[in-house]
Amino acid sequence: MIFEEQELKGVYVITPKLNIDKRGYFFESFRQKEFNDMLNCEFVQDNQVYTKKINTIRGLHYQVKNPQGKLIQVISGTICDIVVDIRIGSKDFGKSFKVLLNSSNHKMLYVPPGFAHGYLVLKKNTIVSYKCTNYFAPNDEYGIRWNDSDLNITWGVDEPVLSDKDKNLPLLKKQKTLPKI
Repeated sequence: MIFEEQELKGVYVITPKLNIDKRGYFFESFRQKEFNDMLNCEFVQDNQVYTKKINTIRGLHYQVKNPQGKLIQVISGTICDIVVDIRIGSKDFGKSFKVLLNSSNHKMLYVPPGFAHGYLVLKKNTIVSYKCTNYFAPNDEYGIRWNDSDLNITWGVDEPVLSDKDKNLPLLKKQKTLPKI
């Protein structure tokens, strides 16, 4: 796998090495030793998300007491994945990074603890799989409104499909609980 650190320190785009022949392709999508060596992390939980409709936004979510690193991969479909540095004291506080992930480019995104994460679904019936370095803790779940003008994220959609929870998330400047470096 090729690990490419992005402008936001600790955020990596990971590209697997494909073995292609007349039957199709094969690649390793995960090898714990590589993630230990490259990112010093271990994963404890796998999640899968199916989204029916395009222009659906999921996120921007994070946990503080039980922070999660996430390894995101698209099994079927396409997403525009967004990461926001929300660590108090970070020189990159409030800055975002985005990348196109799909079932054709096979790229994965590693989001370290301390970052908010979300994505826009760009193809019907998209399936996203992600590994987490910590367990989901419902009492430690926080989020930032998708269209917070202070974040200056260009999603490419004006009226996304949102859950009731995500519609009512506070702005970054209204957050009462944020991670620290």
